[in-house]
Amino acid sequence: MTTNDHRGGTGMLRWGILSTAKIGREHVMPAIAKATNGRLAAIASRDVERAREVAEMFSIPRAYGSYNELLASDEVDVIYVPLPTSQHAEWTLKAIEAGKHVLCEKPMGMTAAEIAAIADAAKAAGVTVSEAFMVTYHPQWAKVQQLIADGAIGRLVHIEAAFSYYNVDAANMRNRPELGGGALRDIGVYPMVTSRFATGMEPVRVRAKVVTDAEFGTDSFVTGTVDFGDFEMSVYLGTRMANRQGIVFHGQDGFIELAAPFNASLYDGDKVFLHDRTHRHTETFRFPGIDQYRLQVESFADAIAGKGIELFSLESSRRNQAAIDALFEAGRTGDWVAVSG
Repeated sequence: MTTNDHRGGTGMLRWGILSTAKIGREHVMPAIAKATNGRLAAIASRDVERAREVAEMFSIPRAYGSYNELLASDEVDVIYVPLPTSQHAEWTLKAIEAGKHVLCEKPMGMTAAEIAAIADAAKAAGVTVSEAFMVTYHPQWAKVQQLIADGAIGRLVHIEAAFSYYNVDAANMRNRPELGGGALRDIGVYPMVTSRFATGMEPVRVRAKVVTDAEFGTDSFVTGTVDFGDFEMSVYLGTRMANRQGIVFHGQDGFIELAAPFNASLYDGDKVFLHDRTHRHTETFRFPGIDQYRLQVESFADAIAGKGIELFSLESSRRNQAAIDALFEAGRTGDWVAVSG
């Protein structure tokens, strides 16, 4: 655990936001504002007027016209990085070098090797760094983990997962390969991380079909099979399809499905359904009013404060990205590809 816990003498972790990105504005900054152990201290944009505009929206006391200015501030303890994917590793490493803790949006790196380098840098600097997989802090996923471990569905045989949306905006980073856009990095990470989290198992090998969009050059449709050894996951992803997300854990004695597995509170709310083998009995677990982003930022601050909170680890980040890397390779070769340990 890091000892670099300044917090301005207030007991509140002081957050600096690196860019005015939509996910920060819509989810993470509101979560920090509601958190019991953190506050918004500064925001930076390459357009200082835009930084000032967003600072006013959230009553943030400091606005900077460059990211380096924010990193140099003594008024900031932790950096939240919601930049385009291709810039995540670069600015996470710069924040570490500046002595800051870092919460970085997923995926933290373009490759598993980039995340391994971040882990080495964080350890050397003695700072806390974590990838922003907010789903792992939502209690619905702890419930799925418990149900599987307790044998509620018997032996797990197969996981079926889907995540899709429709986006044809040429300016959007999700459609720009040079910024790390595309289905696998943007949304493929979620079925992978939640399957690993719920089962405690790691993928062994993968195969995939990866379709490259003719207009944008990004991976816009992906189908994959992920072999976990004792069970398999089939998954499809799309960036030019009707919005859908779903995941089912299918066992010999029953199956578990989630109403809103990744973007909790969407669709039919935060519910976990446990079905028996005959479909005659369904048990529903509800999780109303949960803000998984707030749970994430509060957990991050508690971990820094030494309260024994287990964050999503950099080793788990590296393993997750290694599976995504393998899916890309399998799409190129058409063969099974082993996932590096």
